[in-house]
Amino acid sequence: MLEIVVLGAGAGGGFPQWNSNAPACRRARAGDPAAPSRTQASIAVSGDGQHWYVLNASPDLRTQINQTPDMFPREGLRSTPISGVVLTSGEIDAITGLLTLRERQHFNLYATQPVLDQLNANPIFNALDRTLVPRHAMQPEHPIPLVPAGFSITPFIVPGKVPLYAEKAENPAEIMSNGENIGLEITDGHARALFIPGCAMMTDALRNRINGADIVFFDGTLWTDDEMIRAGLGSKTGHRMGHMSIADEPDGTIAAFRPLHVKRKILVHINNSNPILLADSPERRAVEQAGWDVAFDGMKVAL
Repeated sequence: MLEIVVLGAGAGGGFPQWNSNAPACRRARAGDPAAPSRTQASIAVSGDGQHWYVLNASPDLRTQINQTPDMFPREGLRSTPISGVVLTSGEIDAITGLLTLRERQHFNLYATQPVLDQLNANPIFNALDRTLVPRHAMQPEHPIPLVPAGFSITPFIVPGKVPLYAEKAENPAEIMSNGENIGLEITDGHARALFIPGCAMMTDALRNRINGADIVFFDGTLWTDDEMIRAGLGSKTGHRMGHMSIADEPDGTIAAFRPLHVKRKILVHINNSNPILLADSPERRAVEQAGWDVAFDGMKVAL
């Protein structure tokens, strides 16, 4: 049986974002039950309930571990049920939590070569002793058995862009399909789950991958492409940041998933500007009516 725990459901900055005084963040900061806080996006997966793999190491990972009993040490003075970390990109909100895990604890680290290149280029990540934390290069479409956790992962290409810190001036918004951004297929031979926290556009290959899945955790960053601009919170569109928008438009997530057969659809990596974070918003009602769930920290799924 696959067990999945949402460690964090928010996008970069979390909810409320530390420097945001926008209305939704004020509601979250005030403890409004319709606006619960979210830490930055990560999930943990196990096939045996004992050995866990963390998918994306968010900057909030220490807090997430300490709020999740499945992640607690169980043996001796120092131990962890975390057998490994798998990265879907080199984004800051996917990799900086690795530094939380620097206390000489063995686990395996998996990423595509472009993402490993980003880590290798920054000496701060050498705080993770490579004799204890070996780095494994994943090849798209090559399954990786995670023993003894009881499941396998298969990385697959998802359109996306390089992290902000790695953008090149000549074409900073270029959408790539080269392993900079991937999704993960997770299966124990019976159930099939997909984790796609960042996606710039829907493609035929991605539709074929998603169709028939038991559950999909999908990029829920923005409600509309120009959301942050209209709210006065930033100058970039969702497309410029490498994310689809949810709203029911020709290129939106709701429309893209409508012809696909998926048993359960969950939005994750949700930006603090996105009104679906508010349980009493019309946008939340719209996504629920379209058959979507909105992820929250501590959400559990068993397949």
